[in-house]
Amino acid sequence: MDTFTATAARTTRLRSEIAAHPGRHRILTGERPTGRLHLGHLFGTILERVRLQQQGVETFVVLADYQVITDRDSLGDVRENVVEAVRDNLAAGLDPRRTTFFTHSAIPELNQLLLPFLSLVTEAELHRNPTVKAEAEAAGRGIGALLLTYPVHQAADILFCKGDLIPVGKDNLPHVELTRTIARRFDERYGPVFPVPEALLTDTPELPGLDGRKMSKSYGNAIALGATEDETAAAIRRARTDSERLIAFDPEHRPGVSGLLATAAVCRGVAPEDVAAEIGTGGSAALKQVTAESVNGFLRAHRERRARISPDEAAEVIRAGNARAREIAIATLDEVRAAMGMRYGF
Repeated sequence: MDTFTATAARTTRLRSEIAAHPGRHRILTGERPTGRLHLGHLFGTILERVRLQQQGVETFVVLADYQVITDRDSLGDVRENVVEAVRDNLAAGLDPRRTTFFTHSAIPELNQLLLPFLSLVTEAELHRNPTVKAEAEAAGRGIGALLLTYPVHQAADILFCKGDLIPVGKDNLPHVELTRTIARRFDERYGPVFPVPEALLTDTPELPGLDGRKMSKSYGNAIALGATEDETAAAIRRARTDSERLIAFDPEHRPGVSGLLATAAVCRGVAPEDVAAEIGTGGSAALKQVTAESVNGFLRAHRERRARISPDEAAEVIRAGNARAREIAIATLDEVRAAMGMRYGF
């Protein structure tokens, strides 16, 4: 049985366990604050966090600011990106009384955990990670040590709070598998400290961007959650489609048209083919109007809630979360030192 099939089978069991005993679990998830969050983030991860929180599962959300520099030379406006990410998560329904938001850079103990964790993996294991391999191939040159150790940083983020559930898509399974390996090897070598976390597969399909490719900040094809209705409509009007009047869902041959259909459909909770049938021979202009109305209608309440959360309020949520996360990290690091025989008492 391959990893994905085995994880899918465990996910079914886990969902039943979570529903029965939500208080037994702790989730770690997060954002890499490289830009504004978009519709793909909302459907792909944020709404799943809200659902699990509402079930009663304690949630930790890391704003992984140090990880921004794994594949770029500068941080950009990382503070603003961190604050805006928290505003979007709060507007979507996450409650700071039940969800802890924290920045990686505010918890130095995470980087102290990195050292013993690095001793538990091989260079070959790091190079086999699909994210590392893909970045190395895209760069066409040697990769930085920070990118190579990126999966181990993620393990520290997960294990410091003893997270046992990690909501991920199929592409991120290798990261969780390495974290599971690190937890097992540490406990085998030094004694039991960490739970072996389980991947919780999300069932949200990948949302295409305005050009039919994966919705991504780096592609410039995303609809930002914090954009105005006019900005959203303008972005959709600029999307490339084709000259055919009959609108049809055909991702392979008509990616632009299909990307807009998929976006409208997910906001309406219907199939893309249903939206296409509604538009019929209306052409691209009608398609873009329907998509803009669908997206703006869906996001209207989110944006209204978001506007009521000031940047200062979001910053205060982060400060409180940093304090709580650091308290937990200090306690975990103390356990690690004790297990390794490095708690000397002087």
